[in-house]
Amino acid sequence: MLSLKRRGFLASVPLLALNPRAARAQTMFRFGMAAEGGSFMVYALAFLDALRTVDPTFEVSRVATDGTMENVAKLEAGEIDVGMVAGEVAHELFEGIGRAPTRLRIVSVMYSTPGMFAVRADSRYRTIGDLKGRPVVWNVKGSGIAVQARYMMDGLGLDIDKDFEPIYTDDRTSGPALVFEGKAVALWGGGLRWPGFVEMANDVRGCRFIVPSAAEIRTIRAKYDFLRPIVVPASLYPGQYDDLTTVGTWSYLLARDALDDDMGYRLASDLYRMERGGSLSRQLAESTAQNTIASLPRPGLLQPGVQRFYQEKGLLP
Repeated sequence: MLSLKRRGFLASVPLLALNPRAARAQTMFRFGMAAEGGSFMVYALAFLDALRTVDPTFEVSRVATDGTMENVAKLEAGEIDVGMVAGEVAHELFEGIGRAPTRLRIVSVMYSTPGMFAVRADSRYRTIGDLKGRPVVWNVKGSGIAVQARYMMDGLGLDIDKDFEPIYTDDRTSGPALVFEGKAVALWGGGLRWPGFVEMANDVRGCRFIVPSAAEIRTIRAKYDFLRPIVVPASLYPGQYDDLTTVGTWSYLLARDALDDDMGYRLASDLYRMERGGSLSRQLAESTAQNTIASLPRPGLLQPGVQRFYQEKGLLP
């Protein structure tokens, strides 16, 4: 098996030429959306709705995409200004895994993405080891959530295509039905209140969650320390009575390299106004300045306009 550190999952995403920096400030930005059925679409709709509330003159053009990978390609081609990108993919972009390091920059964190499995409530499966050799739904092949699964399972010495019976779907909505119909034993997912998990937990048949053990978390992080411990609080889903500790990453709003700095400043200002005014909805609750700064893999990755805003507010030196 090829090492993930030598062969990134973004190797197939072309590094495209960037447009030159605009000579004047933008008055509209193009926002890369996502496919229906996933957390990204839920977040996007909440974000754009909140943006209209705090800054009604902000013009936004929605650009339909399939999510992380297409957003990356369009950002680097200069076809969108801001796009949603999963944390594991952002890691590969910034570290230059399988490609040259990206020049995309961070506008804000979106939310943390804790990776875990959901099984039927009456399932006999209790651990990740119990799922080996069994049919598991990894969602859309090449999606950010499937990339996360590859990293986490590889951290345990497992290959999602060889050590399980992999099921990849054409959309992000059919996974729960495959589990309830007995065609799969588990659904992989991530994120707090992830739609697939919400559907399973709200079904009369119910579900349980499987996360790595404490020893497995140490093993995963020994190989991939960018995967951070995340606690899924009790009662987040119906029938979930205890906190669940797993690992994951932060997903990001990334900006194209040539985004006008004033546009980045304005976006940071609007998000800060949402935060300070208490208008961050449940979907946006983690999109704070503090979380964004704390999540930075290293200095210099903030969009320059965002960094200027944070400095003026005394959040950064």
